[in-house]
Amino acid sequence: MLKIYAKTDIGRKRSMNQDSLLYSEMPLGNLPNLFLVADGMGGHSAGDYASLCTVRTIENEVMLSEDSEPVRILKQAIEAANEEVYKKAGSEPAYNGMGTTVVAGTVIDNILYVANVGDSRLYLVNDDIMQITRDHSLVEEMVSSGEISREEARNHPDKNIITRAIGVIDSVDIDFFEVDLRKGDLILLCSDGLTNMLNDEEILKIINETGDIEESVEKLIKVANHNGGKDNITVILADPYYDEVEK
Repeated sequence: MLKIYAKTDIGRKRSMNQDSLLYSEMPLGNLPNLFLVADGMGGHSAGDYASLCTVRTIENEVMLSEDSEPVRILKQAIEAANEEVYKKAGSEPAYNGMGTTVVAGTVIDNILYVANVGDSRLYLVNDDIMQITRDHSLVEEMVSSGEISREEARNHPDKNIITRAIGVIDSVDIDFFEVDLRKGDLILLCSDGLTNMLNDEEILKIINETGDIEESVEKLIKVANHNGGKDNITVILADPYYDEVEK
């Protein structure tokens, strides 16, 4: 049985929380489970609207989908969310230019299906930590081209510039991943409010030291705030093998 714990926190510097999340351990439409994080961007309330609209549209589209293939279900749902946010952004000046990241996952028969737009991340955590998604950001492109190092990217002044987002243009380019899961794997989804305050090794250490997904999420957010809490912090931790207790 899949067990999920999730939490979102405003952080220490922002006046409002523009992150949104959704998780269901039970079937949602033809998907047996679903978890996602959206990190909104835009002026006051616009980013909040973009992320919440994206989460609600994806949930509704998944519920109504008659498809049985998980990648197609996620693709159609995210495309519908892009259309909704883009339409709203063009309808009122207060919402002009808004957008949001989204990272979503579902587990079916020991396979993790992932969809990603933007720089919110999904990791696989076991004895090690592995980022499954690839950031759609300017600094990630600079790292890939060899222009800057991975360490330089952490503190680069342009690290908040993303190259793909939901709702910014009338179409959206989505990355998809499929990962074979093994016993002991945990699935971590988060906004950059976590990863800008903790590096991957610090995240791994906290999760391995706590050993409980609820305690891990709480401590990750606590440490991110302790380290500055410069942005909203959203964390989802899922254990796909929760009920398989060692004999």
